[in-house]
Amino acid sequence: MFAIAIHGGAGVLSRGDLPTEQEREYLAGLETALDAGYELLERGSSSLDAAIAAVCVLEDNPLFNAGRGAVLNRDGVAELDASVMDGRTQEAGAVTGLKHVKNPIELARRVMDASAHVMLVGEGAEEFARLQGIELVSNEYFRTPVRQQQLQRLLHGVVTRENELAAFGTVGAVALDSHGNLAAATSTGGMTGKRWGRVGDSPVIGAGTYANNASCAVSATGHGEYFIRSVVAHDICAQVEYLRAPLRTAVDNVLAKMAKLGGNGGVIAIDARGEIVLEFNSEGMFRGQRSSAGKREVSIYR
Repeated sequence: MFAIAIHGGAGVLSRGDLPTEQEREYLAGLETALDAGYELLERGSSSLDAAIAAVCVLEDNPLFNAGRGAVLNRDGVAELDASVMDGRTQEAGAVTGLKHVKNPIELARRVMDASAHVMLVGEGAEEFARLQGIELVSNEYFRTPVRQQQLQRLLHGVVTRENELAAFGTVGAVALDSHGNLAAATSTGGMTGKRWGRVGDSPVIGAGTYANNASCAVSATGHGEYFIRSVVAHDICAQVEYLRAPLRTAVDNVLAKMAKLGGNGGVIAIDARGEIVLEFNSEGMFRGQRSSAGKREVSIYR
């Protein structure tokens, strides 16, 4: 049994506000990422390799809020965050405040594999990237006209609905490989117009990303402050491991607790048996799943 699930952000536009052609483009992007990860699993690669491959595809797709096409901070600069976790070893790597790393998820993997640390920040992280031979690009590479327009609307006082594509979003993947190992990977540009070096949940192990072979793997997307306060990813895994809660129950419990605080968003999760849960309390969530049992689907709304 092997399987993979992905997300491309929660808090999307309502059905009537998302043009049909744009919806098709998002679904096609999800399919490409899903298949990239699945093909590695099919060849016997690790869950970590598969999750990272899927996230790299989403980082390279300007439709999603990660890598190229990430939202811009108040100064018009893309600042990128990412993290990975290996459920077999409990090793993790995270990066935040990147401005020049083409694929932040690859640097997060390198932090895990080639450093003594878990999280690297800003200039230090990019110095490490140079030493590791990670591809660097101009910050202009990440900016798109759509993201620049979204920032201008915010700066001119146009109130953005919480479920508008500009508001927030993240990409991520969780996977189970044929050896029974779990992994999770998450990447984001954060929130449009963020200031003061704001960091959300995506690079925070236990909040936006967590994986443990004893329980499950989780990647989150939504309003990061609430995911940090609720330690969402770890809480889900803890309920599965210690309370023996079914994965669906654990996800529902934790999202309900977060919602009481006012949090909006969703998670993708997979357990050691290959059960996949894709759940959210927002208008929708870009998501997909594929398994060796024959399931293959992508969707946005319920």
